[in-house]
Formats: sequence, structure tokens, C-alpha cells
Amino acid sequence: MLSTVRVASRQVAVRGAACRVVGASRQASTWANVPQGPPAILGITEAFKADTLPEKINLGVGAYRDDAGKPYVLPSVRTAEDKVIAAKLNKEYAGITGVPEFTKAAAVLAYGEGSNALDRLVITQSISGTGALRIGGEFLAKFYPGAKKIYIPTPSWANHGAIFTESGLEVQKYRYYNKDTIGLDFEGMVADIKAADKGSIFLLHACAHNPTGIDPTPEQWKQISDAVKAGEHFAFFDMAYQGFASGDTNKDAFPVRLFVEQGHNICLATSFAKNMGLYGERAGTFSIVCEDAAEKKRVDSQIKIIVRPLYSNPPVHGARIAAEILNNPELNQQWLGEVKGMADRIIEMRALLKENLEQLGSKHDWSHITSQIGMFAYTGLTPEQMTTLAQEHSVYATKDGRISVAGITTGNVKRLAKAIYAVKG
Repeated sequence: MLSTVRVASRQVAVRGAACRVVGASRQASTWANVPQGPPAILGITEAFKADTLPEKINLGVGAYRDDAGKPYVLPSVRTAEDKVIAAKLNKEYAGITGVPEFTKAAAVLAYGEGSNALDRLVITQSISGTGALRIGGEFLAKFYPGAKKIYIPTPSWANHGAIFTESGLEVQKYRYYNKDTIGLDFEGMVADIKAADKGSIFLLHACAHNPTGIDPTPEQWKQISDAVKAGEHFAFFDMAYQGFASGDTNKDAFPVRLFVEQGHNICLATSFAKNMGLYGERAGTFSIVCEDAAEKKRVDSQIKIIVRPLYSNPPVHGARIAAEILNNPELNQQWLGEVKGMADRIIEMRALLKENLEQLGSKHDWSHITSQIGMFAYTGLTPEQMTTLAQEHSVYATKDGRISVAGITTGNVKRLAKAIYAVKG
């Protein structure tokens, strides 16, 4: 007769064997074939955090920083938010196309008071500029009568290609950046517009081109408009930096308004992340200029059909803050002054960096630093030089030589110039 201990041991052994059999026959994981994605875009941030040098500099962040290198909340935004909270509004859903007080005011800001586009405009609130681009991509993929192909500049914001590809459009490139002059390849750009198949879609950065900071002049924009019109192309503007580029919201909207005046029925993505600092609130708009009221009604119905299964309704808090700023005359003037202050600080940092490089005796032509505009600047440094900047000087930015000028301060500009001079001369 077996002892109690031996019986118990045998039972455990039998159960273990049974588990091994079950485990061996278990099907492979449902997600076993999911491939590993490329490295996250957090490499710069992670490397910066790991660096223990107190004087390290982060020029990779895509958000405004004040002269102390800290995140900045605009005073007008604080005031507007206080007003929104004090109003004790409900938390009901917005309509599918968003908060009307916001979208109506955003349309006027973009297209201009009295624009002939306003009465025939379809506009919807979006999840900032990224969401606006995605709505536009989905609409074009479904309804654009020409080839479902969109041309984006070389280079462009890293997310543009992914957004339009996922929307169902074929992404092509047109020339934009001239690495030899560190400037605009205007001739190449116009030539590519003219060479594209009739009725193609072109994505155009309205101002503060990301990532180069290089914009066409007003006269060049007129020639671009002519080329787009001659090819019967469709213009899709991305305006993420209105006011944040030059400090003047009207000046930065010039290309958008020019194209409308020239008879283009454009579509437009806008964002209030940069010019109001509403990064985490995700307030933006997507709009399409229609031919007439009947077309507007049809297009509006289809935009709602696209938005409904994507996210159903946009968030209200950021839109209410933006609406308060745009519709309150006193607050609006305060905001415009603050936007100019941010733009002016970036312009000043560009000038200081150029000045410091020249004072160090650099023989390189740094005029492109001040001729470019907006948050980002293309330095002309190679990937190898950018690696050296990070490894030997604790200056972090993207490998393509792009720096965020907002990360430059009066306190670090001399050190930054010395580091660039050390690797570039």
C-alpha cells in the first residue's frame, strides 16, 4: 500500500505531465506574426535624459520653450481657460463637426474677414492638425475624381507620408529643398508641379515649412499658384504655424488667401497647438472651399460620415479656450501680442546663433539660419556631424541637421555656437 506522501507526489507528477502535454499542443499566439516596428521617435529624448551633463541642450523637441527652456502657457490661454471654467458649461458631446463658435472663428482667422470662401466653406473641428490631415486624406481617397495620388515636398513633416498612405492615397514627392544652397529649390518645385499628371493633388506648407524653415516668397507663391492652376491640380494646404512663423497671422496666411483669390477651391488643415500652445488639447480644423451652397451641403454630409466612425465627436475644452480667445476682442489682441512675442524670440535666437558663429571666426555662410523662418531650422550639418554634436558636446537634435530654434536660449546660445563651430568650422 502506497504512503500518503507517495500518492500525493504521483498525483502532482501526473498533473505536471498533463500540463506539459496541453502546453505542447497549444496553438501559437494570435499575434506571433506581428513584426517589430521601427525604433520609436523618442531616441533624442531618451538620450537627452540619460545625459548627466548639466549644460546639455535639447534641440529636438517640437514645442515652444521660453528663454529658460521651459514649457510656456500663454497668459491669454490661462485667462480664457479661467473664463471657460467659470462659465460652468456642461460636458455634453459637441456636434460631429465640433464647437461652432470655434470653427466659425477659426475659418475667419485662416481665410480672412470678408473672404469669398466663408459662405461656401465646409469646416469641421479636428484632433489638431494631424486629425485634420487624416480627415482630408480620407475625403480625397473617397471622392477626389482624379488619381488618388498626393505629392508632398522633399523633405516634409515626417508624419505626412504615413497619414496619407493610411488614408488610402498614393504618396509621391516633389522637389523642395536644395542642399547645396540650404534654400528652396524653386525651379525644381515648379518643374515637378508642371510635370505631374493633370489633376494631381499637391500638399503645400502654408508657412514655416517643417522641417526646413524655408518658405517661398510672395512672388514665388504666385508662380506656384499659376503652375497648380495650369496643371488643373488640387491644392491641400497644411497651416500648422499661422502667426507663429512671422508673428503676423495675416502675413502667414498669405498663400492660403492668395490661392482662394486666384480661384482655387482648396482644402486646409489648421492647428492651434503652436500658435496658442494648446499642444495637449488637440484643437484644429479641416476645411474645404466648395463651388456653391449645394456642393457645400453635399460635402458637409460626407465629412460627417467620415468623422463619425473615426472618433464620433471632438473634445470640447481646447476648442472652447480657442473660441474664447478668437471671439473676445480684448483677449484676441492680447493673444496676437503673445504670438508675436513667441515668434520674435525665435527670430532673435536665430540672429544670436548666427552672430556667435561669426564671432568665433567661422568661415561658413550661416545666412540661411536667419533667412529661414519658424520653429525649425536646417543647419546644413551632416548626420555624422549631428552624431558628434550629441556624443561629444551633449547637443541633441535630429540626424538630418534640423534643430528646434525654440530650444535655443540666451543662456545656451554661446555654448551651442561653440559646439557647432567645433564640428563644422
